[in-house]
Amino acid sequence: MAKNTASTTNSGFSGKDRPWLFRTYSGHSSATASNELYKTNLARGQTGLSVAFDLPTQTGYDSDHILARGEVGKVGVPICHLGDMRALFDEIPLEKMNTSMTINATSAWLLALYVAVAEEQGTSPEVLQGTVQNDIIKEYLSRGTYIFPPGPSMKLITDVVSYTYKEMPKWNPTNVCSYHLQEAGATPVQELSFALATAISVLDAVKEGGQISPDDFSSATGRISFFVNAGIRFITEMCKMRAFVDLWDEILLERYDVQEEKYRRFRYGVQVNSLGLTEQQPENNVYRILLEMLAVVLSKNARARAVQLPAWNEALGLPRPWDQQWSLRLQQIVAFETDLLEYGDIFEGSVEIDRKVEELKTAAREELRLIEKMGGAVAAVETGYLKECLVQSNTNRVQAVISGDIPVVGVNKFTETTPSPLLQEGDGGIMTVDPAAEAEQIAQLIAWREARDNAAVKRALDELSRAAKNGDNIMPASIKAAKVGVTTGEWSEALRKCYGEYRAPTGVSGAASNAGHENLEPAREKVAAAVRKLGHPLKVLIGKPGLDGHSNGAEQIAVAARDSGMDVVYEGIRLTPDQIVTAAKNGSVHLVGLSILSGSHVPLASEVCQKLNAAGLGHIPVIVGGIIPPDDALELKSAGVTAIYTPKDFDMTGIMIDMVDIILEEKADA
Repeated sequence: MAKNTASTTNSGFSGKDRPWLFRTYSGHSSATASNELYKTNLARGQTGLSVAFDLPTQTGYDSDHILARGEVGKVGVPICHLGDMRALFDEIPLEKMNTSMTINATSAWLLALYVAVAEEQGTSPEVLQGTVQNDIIKEYLSRGTYIFPPGPSMKLITDVVSYTYKEMPKWNPTNVCSYHLQEAGATPVQELSFALATAISVLDAVKEGGQISPDDFSSATGRISFFVNAGIRFITEMCKMRAFVDLWDEILLERYDVQEEKYRRFRYGVQVNSLGLTEQQPENNVYRILLEMLAVVLSKNARARAVQLPAWNEALGLPRPWDQQWSLRLQQIVAFETDLLEYGDIFEGSVEIDRKVEELKTAAREELRLIEKMGGAVAAVETGYLKECLVQSNTNRVQAVISGDIPVVGVNKFTETTPSPLLQEGDGGIMTVDPAAEAEQIAQLIAWREARDNAAVKRALDELSRAAKNGDNIMPASIKAAKVGVTTGEWSEALRKCYGEYRAPTGVSGAASNAGHENLEPAREKVAAAVRKLGHPLKVLIGKPGLDGHSNGAEQIAVAARDSGMDVVYEGIRLTPDQIVTAAKNGSVHLVGLSILSGSHVPLASEVCQKLNAAGLGHIPVIVGGIIPPDDALELKSAGVTAIYTPKDFDMTGIMIDMVDIILEEKADA
């Protein structure tokens, strides 16, 4: 039975529990623009900040790096140096704030910048509250913003854990993140077991690292938190959270002998599922978001400590401030208008709930045993096992939506609709980032480099490199580097030279074939007929230009193309347009498919088309998939893109047939 982890302190609530922290995941364009958004959201009743960083910041590149082109400020705020961090939190007193920063590979660096700004404000690090996600392991499986190999990445995680335990006792040094695992296709059992296996790897590394004494280890485990996902099957999701509570308590007691119950509490924040939000009838997403939130607030014994909700229109593009306010108001209505917080655990003693929780726990324990036999989460990442599991689970989910086995209202059921008035405003119902923001950010970055003491920067980078090579804790040198003006790219480059870089397994080649699935039969017949007509196999390149690490779509297209009978070239994430063109030439491919979900589709896809033409490969058709507004689709067509697919185009068989028709049409015109 789930153990009570919720705070019951009555602070400002007569006869009620305290509500969870209200957060909105946000950041865009520039530090100054994001600062204004944060202050507006706080004024509207948000009680904590959740910072979204852009992809160059997440992957350790400055805004003027070649891979940052088109990505600056798109999915979050660009933070290149102390000046950017200073502007981000201008007039926001950090001693009073609870700040969550969704950052992983560069978490030590962003935390160093945060500490430096706090000290400028006169705030001691020991009073700071919040968290860095700092779960680099799941980046190899889902989000894709890793930089270094798993070994050095684990060292960076443990450095942050150890440093904050001693110097920032109120700070959560890692959010072991199962959120993106579910986005990548994880079942509830996989989300439980993969996340807990990661947490075990972190605690084992902290223990073996010796930076925290054996006497302090139990207390340190109490600072580990989690960041989870909640999908639409909210009874199962709620049971998953109760299973998390029980299993975490079990692991800490039995594996690590943590005797103090308060240190064994499962503490977590949540963002509900964005993968399930639909482009079709997007107004329905409001109901989905509410139901998914109930999974993590209804059960007092497994209630979230912090909640952030997506906006109804995130399958269309970047939410506007009003859209974020709407999601914030949803949280406030549940917390303040309902009687939810007046009662104990309403599911305690439920036969059905207990049965489901035990079923999930039993299956998760078995998967944990399997991962342990492999050598733990890191080894299971390196062999590709975890990634292959996620690719296959996601393939099963996609095929179930296509077949209708998983009903999705507005997508494969009740598709009749009238136009939504929410989409008929001049902005199309979304916010777009001003293209000038990237140029402004780069200009400010250049000015920053010119104005700083470069001799001090060199000394700081030398000290950082020595710390990395000697195996010292990276945080003190990082904080010094932040204060003298080192940039995000320089910090990362110093560690790249020491640790090297890494390309994780794609999980595609080992994914179980769906060749027998009846959904794909029309595509297989189409491919076979084309092969007979042309006299050779069809070969396609699936590419992900730029820094977008959301590889689910690319993986599913690659798997469907493979299982339809095409030869597939897929080399994973983070490719330059030049690399994609070279791969197309070397592979003698008949079609290039690009997947871009970061909003940088116009500059990146256009550049690929330009470079194909320049290389004498302009005859190769290019198709693009992503969250692409209608105006951008027109611009891409003008740039030479043949076909465009958005989240509403979920029928893999139809896309495969389109690809064959496009190849045949190009051959006929040749």
